[in-house]
Amino acid sequence: MQSESHDCINIEQLEVFARVGVTENERGFPQRLTLTISVWLDKSFDNLEDDIGQTANYSAICAAARDFTRDHPTKLVETLAAQLASHLLQIFPIRKVCVELRKFVLPDAKHVSVILTRNASIN
Repeated sequence: MQSESHDCINIEQLEVFARVGVTENERGFPQRLTLTISVWLDKSFDNLEDDIGQTANYSAICAAARDFTRDHPTKLVETLAAQLASHLLQIFPIRKVCVELRKFVLPDAKHVSVILTRNASIN
C-alpha cells in the first residue's frame, strides 16, 4: 500500500481579474483578485523522474485559473472559489487542491478572503 504524499505545489497570490459581486454595479467591471493555490499530486516528488509529464504544470494551472475566473462571473467569492477548485481537480492530475481567493473590497481591511480545500473523487 502506497502512503499518501504530503508534497505539494504552491502558487502564491496569482493576480486574476473577475466579475464578482452581489450588486450588478460591482459585477459591471473586472475586479483584481489574488489566488493562492496549493495542489497535491498522486505521487511524491521523489517519484517524478524529473519529467514534467509526471507532475501538474504550475504554469498551466495559472493559465487555467486566470481563464476560469475571467470567464465565470459570480455573485459570491465563495462560489467562484468552489467552482475553480472543482475545475482544477477535473483538468489536472491532482488529488487535492486548496484555494484561497482574496478580494480587495473593504476600505478598512487589507482584503477579504475565502479558503477551501477539495479532494478529487475516488472512482
